[in-house]
Amino acid sequence: MSPASRSPLLLAGLLATAGAAHFAMPAAFDQLVPRSLPGTPRGWTKASGVVELALAAGLVHPATRAEAARASALFFVGVFPAHVKMAWDWRHRSTAAKAVALGRIPLQAPLVLWARSVSRQRRAA
Repeated sequence: MSPASRSPLLLAGLLATAGAAHFAMPAAFDQLVPRSLPGTPRGWTKASGVVELALAAGLVHPATRAEAARASALFFVGVFPAHVKMAWDWRHRSTAAKAVALGRIPLQAPLVLWARSVSRQRRAA
């Protein structure tokens, strides 16, 4: 398996793991939901977990990979405010916790670029 063909599967694994975590540890994600959003934080946590699992499934299948990768890039942009909120909310925590929260913010850019690169890969014949 070439590195290019592993890339979508690695991205799918990342999204599937994150999606499952939304259901395994929902309270950790509830606190990231901006209060300005309608509904409950738990509703947003579950919805984003479902979206991540669906994106992962789409990335696994070559026929839906490009569309799922483009949607993944948009998803990574869409959850950016949650990472900013986390950094703000954690500003009084330990140095290690602050580093984790701040480190998540610039991580979004490579995730968007990774998803975009997957969307541009040619499907295997």
